[in-house]
Amino acid sequence: MAWTVKLHRKAERQALKLPRPAIAALYELMACIRQSGPVRGDWPNYGKLDGGHHHCHLKKGNPTYVAVWTEDKKTITVEIIYAGTHEKAPY
Repeated sequence: MAWTVKLHRKAERQALKLPRPAIAALYELMACIRQSGPVRGDWPNYGKLDGGHHHCHLKKGNPTYVAVWTEDKKTITVEIIYAGTHEKAPY
């Protein structure tokens, strides 16, 4: 079953400000979610949050970059709502 993955408008603008390795990791994450679903236990520092939200690290170091996404099981859709530094992540 293939999931539909999209970037929220705000996350699109945030992604433009990421360094190249983090952008590459974001698109790799989107491909993994599209193929295998939103639960990504194989990604670094993956965590399931309240309300159907998930997060993982895109690039470790200082600063650490993370992605946060939501899932809708009824429509098999995942929306990435945040891509940026760990400090400003909406946990």
